[in-house]
Amino acid sequence: MSFKIKFGGYQGDNSVHTRGARVFCDALARISGGDIEVDFIQNIVESGRKASDLLSATEGGELDGCYFSSSYLASRVPELALFDQHFAVPDRRRAYGVLDGSLGTRLAAEVEAATGFKIMGYWDNGLRHISSAATAFRSPEDCVGVKIRTLASDDHQRVFKALGFVPVAIDVRDLPDAVATGKVDAQENPLTNIYNFSLHQTHRVVTLTGHLLGVAPVLFNRQAFDGWSGEVQTAVTSALKEATKSQRVFAEDDDDVCAKALIADGVELVELSSSERASLVDATRQEVDTTRNRFGKELIELFESDLEKLS
Repeated sequence: MSFKIKFGGYQGDNSVHTRGARVFCDALARISGGDIEVDFIQNIVESGRKASDLLSATEGGELDGCYFSSSYLASRVPELALFDQHFAVPDRRRAYGVLDGSLGTRLAAEVEAATGFKIMGYWDNGLRHISSAATAFRSPEDCVGVKIRTLASDDHQRVFKALGFVPVAIDVRDLPDAVATGKVDAQENPLTNIYNFSLHQTHRVVTLTGHLLGVAPVLFNRQAFDGWSGEVQTAVTSALKEATKSQRVFAEDDDDVCAKALIADGVELVELSSSERASLVDATRQEVDTTRNRFGKELIELFESDLEKLS
C-alpha cells in the first residue's frame, strides 16, 4: 500500500507547531512501515497566501489536514469560544485535562456537526502575553488608546476594548510588518511567536499577562478521513496522539528557551504583581461573563467539572 496525505502549517523551522507536525510525519511513516507518506507544506505564507487560507484549503479538500487557532472557528462553532475565556484557565496541566476530557470530546462533535472538519487533537498554541516598543501594561490605564493587534475573534476584541485598547485584527502573515512599521502599537502572542517572528526587534517590552492559553486544534477534512481505510485511519490517529504529546512538551519547554533568548537580546520581560493582574481581570470580567453566558448551563458545568477534577 502507498498512500499520501497533504498537511499544512504556517510557521518556520523552530516553531513548536512545525516540530509537532514533523513528529506526526515521522510517526506515521514508522507506524505504517513507510506505506503512508505526509506531504507537509510547512509554511503556506511563503507562497503568498494568508495563514487563514489553511482552513478553507483543508475544508475544501486541497489539504487533508492542518493545525490552526480555535478562535478562528468560533464564529461557526460558538462552543469553541469556551477556549477564549481570558484569565479563566489557571495552568497548562488543567487546560490539557479539559481538552482531553469530556469537554474536548463534546467540542469535537460540535465542530464535526457544523463544519467539514474533524478534530484529531488539540495542540498548545501558547500562553499569550502583550508586547510593545516601550510600554508595560500593568493596569487598564496603561492600555487606553493603544492600538493592539488581536486575533480575528469578536470575543478577543471585546476583552481588549474593555481594557482600553483599540483592537485590530491582522492575519499572522502581515503581523511582522504591522509591528515593524508601527501600524499597531502592541500585539499579543506567546513568547515563541514573539521571538521566532522577530517581533522583539521592534517590541522591546513584553508584559507577562498570561491572559489566555491558546488552543490549536488539528483539523482534518472529515469527508476525506471517513473515506480512508480503517488501517489508514488508525495509523493517522495513533501518529497524531504521539505528535500531540510531543508538541505540548515542545510548547512548554519553548517558553523557557524563548524567555532566555529574549532577555539575552535585551528585551524586558515584565512580571505582574497579584494586584496588577487582578486589575486586568476585574476590567475584563464582564466581557468574559458575556462570552460564558452564550453557552448552555450543561456546557459550562462540563467545563467547570473537568477543571475541578484536576484541581
